[in-house]
Amino acid sequence: MTQGKNLTHSKLARWNANYLASYLDSHIVSYPTPTNLNYLWSFGSIAGICLVIQLLTGIFLAMHYIPEIHHAFYSVEHIMRDVNYGWLLRYTHANGASFFFIAVYSHIFRGLYFGSYMYPREGLWCSGIVIFILMMATAFLGYVLPWGQMSFWGATVITNLFSAIPGVGASIVEWLWGGFSVDNATLNRFFSLHYLLPFAIAGATIIHLSLLHKLGSNNPLGLNKAVNATTFYPYFYVKDLLAFFYLVFFLFFFVIYYSGTLGHPDNYIPANPMVTPAHIVPEWYFLPFYAILRSIPDKLGGVVAMGGAIVLLLVLPFVSNSTIRNGYFRYIYKYAFWFLAGDFILLGWLGQKPVEDPYINLGLGATIFYMLFLTILLPTIEYYETIKNVKIVKADNNKSNISFISYKPAVTNILKMYTTTKEVLIEGFKVSKQVSYIYVLIAVFGLIYFLNITKFLFA
Repeated sequence: MTQGKNLTHSKLARWNANYLASYLDSHIVSYPTPTNLNYLWSFGSIAGICLVIQLLTGIFLAMHYIPEIHHAFYSVEHIMRDVNYGWLLRYTHANGASFFFIAVYSHIFRGLYFGSYMYPREGLWCSGIVIFILMMATAFLGYVLPWGQMSFWGATVITNLFSAIPGVGASIVEWLWGGFSVDNATLNRFFSLHYLLPFAIAGATIIHLSLLHKLGSNNPLGLNKAVNATTFYPYFYVKDLLAFFYLVFFLFFFVIYYSGTLGHPDNYIPANPMVTPAHIVPEWYFLPFYAILRSIPDKLGGVVAMGGAIVLLLVLPFVSNSTIRNGYFRYIYKYAFWFLAGDFILLGWLGQKPVEDPYINLGLGATIFYMLFLTILLPTIEYYETIKNVKIVKADNNKSNISFISYKPAVTNILKMYTTTKEVLIEGFKVSKQVSYIYVLIAVFGLIYFLNITKFLFA
């Protein structure tokens, strides 16, 4: 028995003797992973798999695509009809982009709920947001390539946003177009950049993973230390493998049965500069930011607001002061978080609606809430949930003993345990009084939502 163990150990040691193999072993096989990770942590792996799928299908599609305005639309039709399994490549690539964004949005919101942006993972969070920005740029460039009606007019509208920059805006737009309108030069450079940027995303992903493995994964308890860890393989490899099978099942379910559902029907019409579609809308994963853009009546203001919505996510770790990571243990944030998630979904729904009342006012209200939540409401909540060396007095119901706990504003579940006994004093205020201020603030935003929605329903 001992000889068998020694033999296994010697084989493992020989396998790890190679530098590359030892590197793979330390970062994939033997990577220490917190034992309490759940399936919400599989969205990062799903996003990586989606990136690989997009790279492979995109390379094969590029072999048959013609980046020329008179042939681009028909080259896509050629891929669909004449190339062996070209329809599978094209629909996998198109629907794979949607699944990629679903995985990344889920990954981001999981990080927001469990505090993955907090110290010491600021760089890790920022590298992820940079990947998200590169993804948005790549997806926009790819949306132009089929050269349908939405491709052409989407490119015209989005590139025209740069004209809002005072002084140099018009020159930047002409430089992007390569002329005085969206034309052949535009399509050529968009195709080149669309082919190039996924490799930049892959490089940024390597940096993201390096930072992750240096700092270690966050976990549902939000603890940096004293967390039981085990090897990634075979325990969490199995979880990610199950997530991979779910991804493949749902992706090919859409590819085979609902291949065009996530796209726009107008993009099956060849681009025509003389005919403007009734409603110009981007792909669904851009709709929340497109709604923010449209909600501001001023062009420059809309561009700044849309860019600011992403920049706020980038600077979030540097304005955060909470020492409690997991949203479940944060008595206020675990409810307020769903206001943010609902607001984001509402913005996505509004982004596909016509630019008219009541959608304009509702979009403006949702935009204001998004900005205020990340700039004012979230830091305010974190202030009242931050642990400090403040004396909390707990009177035991059964004995006359008084114990002292050093937590501050007892807005956590830990504090909730103490507020059920006698009276808790924090800096001269009762806990319930401080908590009520936050709930009133959330209720005010909720009332604004309710009034806007009822105005929409009964308009």
